[in-house]
Amino acid sequence: MSDVIQHSNIRLPEGSIEKQTTTLNLGPTHPATHGVFQNILELDGERIISAEQTVGYIHRAFEKLAERRPLYQITTLTDRLNYCSSPINNMGWHLTCEKLLGVKTPKRVDYLRVIVMELARISDHLICNSIVGVDSGAYTGFLYVMQYRELIYEIYEEICGSRLTTNMGRIGGFERNFTPLAFEKLEKFLKEYPAVLKEFENLFTRNRIFMERTIGAGPIGAERALNYGFTGPNLRAAGVDYDVRVHSPYSSYEDFDFEVPVGSTGDCYDRYLVRNQEMWQSLRIIEQAYQKVQSFKGAEAEVFHADVPEYYLPEKKDVYTKMEALIWHFKIIMGEIDIPKGELYFPVEGGNGELGFYLISDGGRTPYRLHFRRPCFIYYQAYEELTKGAMLSDAIIVMSSLNLIAGELDA
Repeated sequence: MSDVIQHSNIRLPEGSIEKQTTTLNLGPTHPATHGVFQNILELDGERIISAEQTVGYIHRAFEKLAERRPLYQITTLTDRLNYCSSPINNMGWHLTCEKLLGVKTPKRVDYLRVIVMELARISDHLICNSIVGVDSGAYTGFLYVMQYRELIYEIYEEICGSRLTTNMGRIGGFERNFTPLAFEKLEKFLKEYPAVLKEFENLFTRNRIFMERTIGAGPIGAERALNYGFTGPNLRAAGVDYDVRVHSPYSSYEDFDFEVPVGSTGDCYDRYLVRNQEMWQSLRIIEQAYQKVQSFKGAEAEVFHADVPEYYLPEKKDVYTKMEALIWHFKIIMGEIDIPKGELYFPVEGGNGELGFYLISDGGRTPYRLHFRRPCFIYYQAYEELTKGAMLSDAIIVMSSLNLIAGELDA
């Protein structure tokens, strides 16, 4: 856990009493630091004088690995960035590829993607806010909402066979159409979760202990947040209404009616409130998307991918019976298709901020360079400023309210 590693003396004017400070090693083995965050805190009693963050404990060279893989194999790398909302990572990567390749997806594919991405956003936010509750001493909310994260994972499982690292979707759409059972599970979630979310809010929002632990903890103003490069709920909590879904719509988000919640102080409490409100907005978007999907009839209701045989694996029955399908299957699996030259940046609104993909292609079969813009890496730079002058008890709750995900911290 946390180890006191040294003491030091602060030099004061002559005649004054010397004050001793303590250096505390908070992490990486502390349970709240996920085994990978190290924070070296200098303390005056229980008050934080300074903090130094260390990254690199979980560096897995995703970007270099991606330079040796064909486009469709990179999806599994994006899964392992923010694994609390991996379908958003997947869809963001596929949208990046589609922009490079000039692929236009059908509306039904866009709406199905929106359903999956907003489910992932809810999953991400309920994990973050329930953990903020745990770090303030309230365990009940965490246990309660985890049942509904499981229901979301059951929907994933019905769509693609996976739960956490989903590898969901393909360039041009999905690997398979959504089954009737997937829609049944979605209906069940839409019916039951609003009451649960309301009860979750009742447990925390006006809870005196929770408010005293979070109000005023780790505040940041709009200008400082922008200077650091904050995005997502952490930026919106500081009063800036920037949301990629609104400012640079993708996957037909322009077809949906929803609001962008904003806070004012940028503290832990505002970050909690913004995420809660975003879950309500995500439910609103999912309901609209579901109605749009249900409006497709006949052949349109069976569409789940674009017509891109160069990048989309043909159906197995065709591979066994048609020469053209067998050829495309072989070329795609063996990575023998050259991709167009180009350089682009494509952002999506991830669960914890703007997740961007900066891709350079030299016309080969794999990316020449690929960079993932991970929101957590940017938030963590501000940790010292957010905790300086705070109490030791605030160090953990500030970290959890920033929604730092170990997997994407140092790709």
